[in-house]
Amino acid sequence: MKKIIVTTTINPPTEAIKKFEAMPDWELVVIGDLKTTKDYKLNRGTYVTPEMQEKYDKELSDAIGWNCIQRRNFGLLWAHDMHADVVAVVDDDNIPYDGWGSDLIVGKETEVNYYSTDLPAFDPVGATNHKHIWHRGFPLQLLPKRDYSKKEKKRIKPDVQADFWNGDPDIDAVCRMEHAPECNFDAKCFPIASSKLSPFNSQNTFLSAKWLKDYFLFPHVGRMDDIWASYYVEAKGCVVAYNKASVYQARNVHDLVKDMKAEYVGYENNLKIVNELPSNPEAMLNYLPERSQLAFKLYQKHFV
Repeated sequence: MKKIIVTTTINPPTEAIKKFEAMPDWELVVIGDLKTTKDYKLNRGTYVTPEMQEKYDKELSDAIGWNCIQRRNFGLLWAHDMHADVVAVVDDDNIPYDGWGSDLIVGKETEVNYYSTDLPAFDPVGATNHKHIWHRGFPLQLLPKRDYSKKEKKRIKPDVQADFWNGDPDIDAVCRMEHAPECNFDAKCFPIASSKLSPFNSQNTFLSAKWLKDYFLFPHVGRMDDIWASYYVEAKGCVVAYNKASVYQARNVHDLVKDMKAEYVGYENNLKIVNELPSNPEAMLNYLPERSQLAFKLYQKHFV
């Protein structure tokens, strides 16, 4: 099985990057940006410079733009060209625990804690021992209505394994301002899955390569790039399971007010999206600016 780790960075190789690079059963692809250190160097991974990305697809590069995490889409294309079977998308501040990536359930029939809900979306964080916080991208209007009473054991075959993150978790700016949590997620809560659309991110997530064509981190929609990607592929039939924390997130410094502004497009549209997409996945395009739609079309050309 060909297993590729994909990330972006503007920093010199971090502790996390060095650990990912050292994993013998995985290959690391790091996508550079204009702010990335000019002398960035890996020992055994592949570093894709801005010049290499421009040469690969200048039109796509222009449509995505620079100095943004959505450059990571070039890493997904690199993984596709390397004939990956499973792609792990990570952040450079996610320090992997021993055994990271060794208990893959992607493509394997797995027993999960399966939650049914009458709501149009499911928040996986609320099903853990940290019930007072929520996953970034979960519609805020649904927070008071979250219900975890309908739970059963069920066997599913995940296309996506979204591992959790101890330390500073992936929550939105409003939640982080109010709670500033330091989390240690109880492994007994996992794996988790649901009958409805649920947000997963691009920072510690394992993806079956058969979904790469449709999994695209939408540029120009702020901090909803990976969240809307998750809603889109799930609406098209991709099955996601959330698994126990396999990294510690020593989160890079963020301006929470700036983050909140970048999340506003989600606060405004996430509820409409989770209501609309199950019956019409392509409605996702209606929420994207033209430049983002163009980038998605250019990206998908590489899979024809």
